[in-house]
Amino acid sequence: MPHKPQYPLSRRGVLAHFAAAAVCGDATRGVAAAQPAANTTISEMAAGPIFSRGGPEAERYGADDGYPVPRSPGERQKGNPWDPKFRVGAFSHLDEIYPTRKVDQAVAPWAFDRSAREIRYRFRGRASSLSDYLSRNPVTGLLVAKDDQILFEQYQYDRTDRDRLVSQSMVKSITGILIGIAISDGAIRSVDDTAETYVPGFKGTEYGKTPIRDLLHMSSGVDFGEERDGGRDLQRLWRDMVTGGWIFGKGTVNSLAQFNQRIAPSGTRFSYASIEADVLGMVLRHATNRPASGYLQDRVWGPIGAEADATWLLDAEGFELAHFGFSAVLRDYARLGRLLAHDGAWNGRQIIPQQWMIDATTVRPSDAYLAPGRAMPTFGYGYLLWLLPGSRRQFAFVGSYGQRICIDPLSKLVLVQTALDDPHGEVWQLWSALVDQFGAG
Repeated sequence: MPHKPQYPLSRRGVLAHFAAAAVCGDATRGVAAAQPAANTTISEMAAGPIFSRGGPEAERYGADDGYPVPRSPGERQKGNPWDPKFRVGAFSHLDEIYPTRKVDQAVAPWAFDRSAREIRYRFRGRASSLSDYLSRNPVTGLLVAKDDQILFEQYQYDRTDRDRLVSQSMVKSITGILIGIAISDGAIRSVDDTAETYVPGFKGTEYGKTPIRDLLHMSSGVDFGEERDGGRDLQRLWRDMVTGGWIFGKGTVNSLAQFNQRIAPSGTRFSYASIEADVLGMVLRHATNRPASGYLQDRVWGPIGAEADATWLLDAEGFELAHFGFSAVLRDYARLGRLLAHDGAWNGRQIIPQQWMIDATTVRPSDAYLAPGRAMPTFGYGYLLWLLPGSRRQFAFVGSYGQRICIDPLSKLVLVQTALDDPHGEVWQLWSALVDQFGAG
């Protein structure tokens, strides 16, 4: 990473507790309504990004030790989630812990404009500002944009706009986007094709027999216990594909294919399983015959004018891990959100097919089990995207420990958050308030 300037100032856990706490869109009109600010703090009205050395419980998150990066073999083997002391360092320096592949910035970066706005909302019956929000939540970066205008941008825990911040599971949504582009390119014929159509090593396996559509919906019907027995299956996958791959020598495809027990017909029930993004990652690699990083760079990162290099974690065979390990600067996440807010178009150029974006973020009548309140207590599920409740089409990239990109296509409103944890699920109340205040089309 570049030298940071000085300023004066789970994988585990599939976020089930967030669903209970979350309230979004039409479901909370009046509960978290945005209101004009009587006295807005300097942070909320600043023209440029704000940088803070501390944050909530900064000592717990390693401030006294300079927010250390976990470098010991034991910490590397353990992986995510790191102890709180190491999260700031690990979540912003993943490419110093594991092998990664670079996604080059655009040759001609595209710049946001800025328009500072007053933002207030209600949380647990009390008026709140963004300063209040940041004082309660261990957020490393928070950005709100409406189309090409940044309304707010602030960093905590001595992070800056030069730090690449880890996506956690938000990278699954990037994988889904690349599948859509590969279909438009003709590299993949249809979401109705099975995984084994493209990956010979999946031939005859349960994942191999599963249609791409059902993998995108995390409804393969193959048994994978994301959180069962303390995340045993996920840890096994991490060990076999990433940290212990050179010891066990299973290889990526065999590491995935070892989970081979079908417990339901595909396309009939939602069950969050990180492995399904990894299966799709192998479909993408074999269909395009390109590393996912290069495909992303050429088809998305460059065209949207990304201002900084991103990195993507590699497994033991050198394949990008499709369920974890992508890192980027906050404004580039916002550029990605803006692309999706325009249903795949960027300044008049269609980068992701519009129909793909509609299909990815709506539920067909035949897939009612994926609807908000059915797939999860509050949320629904699209093509590796979380669907928010209410009559208005809204969706989100979601990663554990508070990583979010929330998108409202009608108003082109985008919220980006990177964090160390999400103890209250408050981000959803904030998002609802933002849509209330800035959501006019």
